[in-house]
Amino acid sequence: MQRIRYIMIGGFLGAGKTTTLGQLAKHYTDRGLNVGIVTNDQATDLVDTNTLRSQGFDVGEVAGACFCCNFNELMDTMSRLSADQRPDVILAEPVGSCTDLVATVIQPIKRLFDAEFDIAPYAVILKPSHGRRILKNEAGTGFSPKAAYILSKQLEEADVILINRIDELSAEEVQELTSLLTEHHPKTPVLQISARTGTGIDGLVEFLTQQGDFGRKILDIDYDTYAEGEAELGWLNSSLTVSSSQKFSLDTVLLAIVVDLKQRLETAGFEPAHLKTIGLWEGFFGVANLISSDTPPELSLSCGHEVQEAEVIVNARVACDPETLQEYVHAAVDAVAAQHGLQVSFRQTQSFRPGRPVPTHRFADSV
Repeated sequence: MQRIRYIMIGGFLGAGKTTTLGQLAKHYTDRGLNVGIVTNDQATDLVDTNTLRSQGFDVGEVAGACFCCNFNELMDTMSRLSADQRPDVILAEPVGSCTDLVATVIQPIKRLFDAEFDIAPYAVILKPSHGRRILKNEAGTGFSPKAAYILSKQLEEADVILINRIDELSAEEVQELTSLLTEHHPKTPVLQISARTGTGIDGLVEFLTQQGDFGRKILDIDYDTYAEGEAELGWLNSSLTVSSSQKFSLDTVLLAIVVDLKQRLETAGFEPAHLKTIGLWEGFFGVANLISSDTPPELSLSCGHEVQEAEVIVNARVACDPETLQEYVHAAVDAVAAQHGLQVSFRQTQSFRPGRPVPTHRFADSV
């Protein structure tokens, strides 16, 4: 039996992993391949999972811990994706605050499940906004050096680094990022893509088809610094229902929540790593997000419908304590609801700091 191609796309929170996976999934399915996707989060109610499922893809979710700390659940989830129709390709999206994934995910798959899975080059997406500041070692990145350490380590273990959002950057900005990456990671190939427009995706697919000695960059990593950097972020997943006796624009409400929340965080001096909202209504959906304090909120996927009720999920990853983050998210939702004459019913909110990563497996040498 032919082995399943395992493609993992890493990168910091807000780098564009979900959109990139969506582009890759479309590329492979258009060519007649069966594709499974595995998303990952520290909690349930993940915007990414709902976004990809709403696009018609077969998606499994590993919730409650990162891939490395919940390796057995990752393998079980991939097995469930194979239950009805064996995938030719599995696309995996790890938590954006995780690193050391070669030693704790790729190497264990190689050693324990080599007969089932064929490992593709490990691609890591550079987030231009935070990435530029961290690579230039600028003050005022919005994160402590310990949180910046995670982004740097993510790039260090990559087989290929992707500069995303080139549609939003000038040629000079793209060249600056390329030069910085070449300086810091001279032996790692760099590709330029726009996950939103699809620019560069064919080149990425071509790179990922390579057979070779990939997934071998074992990090020299300080787990104390890694754990403290990850715990710097407040983490929130919240699900709610919004409704009204009159029709309202779902896109407008989703974007307004992100705009209001950005203003609250900006006033308080808290740096967002990523904010996302998705609204779901009768098979239609819209998504709004924010990836940093110095970029504008955007409606990344438009629903284009007026509705009287919708299910909304808010995911927020912000450099502040989780209790404050929950207060701000609830206040932003309530303010937007009042402005648009909506009733809000919160079903579930989880807010916390990620715990110390304790990998199921970690191999200090590579095969």
